[in-house]
Amino acid sequence: MTDSPAPSSRTGSVRGMPRFLLQLEGAVVLAASALAYAHLGGSWLWFAVFFLAPDLTMLGYLFGARIGAAIYNAGHTYAAPAVLAALGLVVAQDVLWLGAILWIAHIGFDRMLGYGLKYASGFGDTHLGTKQHRPTAA
Repeated sequence: MTDSPAPSSRTGSVRGMPRFLLQLEGAVVLAASALAYAHLGGSWLWFAVFFLAPDLTMLGYLFGARIGAAIYNAGHTYAAPAVLAALGLVVAQDVLWLGAILWIAHIGFDRMLGYGLKYASGFGDTHLGTKQHRPTAA
């Protein structure tokens, strides 16, 4: 796979090998998180139930694109689950560790699919490029 030409002036236009590597990294994070979750004896039922929970941050878009992007991004960076994991370590609660791992798995899954952090210019404008949903023909 070769790199495509330099990105356009549009912010967040990752293409070619860098995009592939970021998506591969997401797949590795997802797989490692699933293994860690299994190693800690997490319930797969709870994994399935809460796997998409970070996407509730999309509700932030009800308050506009700028606020929506900020809320979505706060729920889709590794910083928040890292804080949750640290809290789990401090208070010795495995459920917090499991929640952090599940959250990290979700972020890895999103990155694997090419969904990135959002820009305030629109939900489809991400750090991994533009992700547009195609309407189906009637």
